[in-house]
Amino acid sequence: MPPEPFTVAIPDEALEDLQARLRRIRWPADFNNEDWRYGVPRSYLESFVESWKEYDWRETEAEINSFGNYRVILDDVPIHFMYERGKGPNPLPIILTHGWPWSFWDWKEATRRLTDPAAFGGDPADSFDVVAPSLPGFGFSTPLTVDGVQTQWTADLWATLMSDVLGYDRFAAAGGDFGAGISAQLGHKYGDRVIGIHVSIAPMLGGAGGSGTGNQKPNSSAR
Repeated sequence: MPPEPFTVAIPDEALEDLQARLRRIRWPADFNNEDWRYGVPRSYLESFVESWKEYDWRETEAEINSFGNYRVILDDVPIHFMYERGKGPNPLPIILTHGWPWSFWDWKEATRRLTDPAAFGGDPADSFDVVAPSLPGFGFSTPLTVDGVQTQWTADLWATLMSDVLGYDRFAAAGGDFGAGISAQLGHKYGDRVIGIHVSIAPMLGGAGGSGTGNQKPNSSAR
């Protein structure tokens, strides 16, 4: 299935509902907790709520839509990805994978610099084609109707996205947190395609957290 252009457009009703719920918060008493001895202080949480009351989602939404956004179904999973072509003579394809609790949008500044290094004082020859997907079940990669999603299977989805959907024979991968595990799996399982990986933590290819080297697929709970 070819990818389809995707535009972020959160309904006004959803934003109005969020604001209404923020206004209706009933705060509990929080005696003698400014030093965090009993957990997160009420005053700290109140500052978050106030920032959300003033947050201009439409401004962020417009900025997201200024990038290329797409959705595609891979192995029954809807995958959203941001996709920007490099402005150089021979851009290197790279897939950037976020972790938790982050999102694809945390790659926005890296995407600007990687796709257009000349705009930041760099060499156009160092440009990249950047693909920044949302993990299955995160952000706009929803609804997720399978369980048991883990790093090696997500790496399979990313390999399909880069090679079969976008047509890249060779590409690089980078990520942190869950994204580090997925990037490592890409290098481990698809060494014939992956030029190199960059990770911000040293992931384990085997062990807990569903990061083993097996090829198990998640179980479908709905279609």
